[in-house]
Amino acid sequence: MNMFSGRTRTIALSVAAAVLLGVAAIVAVWTVGGRETARLAAAEPARCLADENGRGDVWVPPGTFTMGDTVYPEEGPLRQVAVEGFWMDRTEVTNRDFAAFVAATGYVTVAERPVDATLHPHLPPEMRLPGAVVFVMPNNVDGMGDISQWWQYVPGANWRHPGGPKTSIEGRDDFPVTAVALEDARAYAQWKGRALPTEAEWEWAARAADPDAPPARDRPKEANTWQGLFPVVNTAEDGFVGVAPVGCFETNALGLHDMLGNLWEWTADPYDGRRDAHVIKGGSYLCAPNYCMRYRPAARQPQEVDLATTHLGFRTIRAAPGP
Repeated sequence: MNMFSGRTRTIALSVAAAVLLGVAAIVAVWTVGGRETARLAAAEPARCLADENGRGDVWVPPGTFTMGDTVYPEEGPLRQVAVEGFWMDRTEVTNRDFAAFVAATGYVTVAERPVDATLHPHLPPEMRLPGAVVFVMPNNVDGMGDISQWWQYVPGANWRHPGGPKTSIEGRDDFPVTAVALEDARAYAQWKGRALPTEAEWEWAARAADPDAPPARDRPKEANTWQGLFPVVNTAEDGFVGVAPVGCFETNALGLHDMLGNLWEWTADPYDGRRDAHVIKGGSYLCAPNYCMRYRPAARQPQEVDLATTHLGFRTIRAAPGP
């Protein structure tokens, strides 16, 4: 039985056919990959954008495009969608941004509160404690069907301590904030006088407002994704083992950083009419060809609205006339 008992059934909507190695082969290759990823992690930058000029808003012009894709069933059907123009955060909301919001309002995130037992009456006691779901790289796996082999609910994990109570965001002001539930992202957006993008707005922006762009299939080069055999070997060829600071990769044609990879991002839309889940977009640093090819504009997954995870962040938009 999955250790998350329903709360994280939507973290991995479906598992692509994995390249399965024997346990001995996995351990041998992980030993090499583990050493290299540890070396790279120690050398990773804490900041990529030189100054605040790399932040701010980007204008996303209006347009009509064919939304959706055919890689995974949930991406269809293909449909024509019209989008009004809007301004969008150039980067994901950072720890610095979110800390300013908390300092000004005293806001307490969902992951810092006890789990509402009336909504989740069957959870074991340890999963009712304040906390978040954290990725923990395993030494080996027994098949790919049980995500609890690499996802763990960690009491005490939250936006300030994304890996658990012994971790910190000190020195990581320019990293995107993680472990934020939908309510947290909405509260920040409202404080800023902004909103979360709809799924269509987000996908249009990720496509760089180009209705003629062919559907993306290949892993993007300018994105923080997983290189190697997920979840046991991470060669970190893109320079990052885990989450990267905002703005470490080239922008898309509109000037938006990290629309694909790094972190999944919340949208304003419920997932297929569900009250308990919203659409998230963009994939994350954990997406790999053998597991999760969702580093594409049309890719989408459901995420439970009250579950904070450390591969999920957000950015905001505002409705205003264009330049």
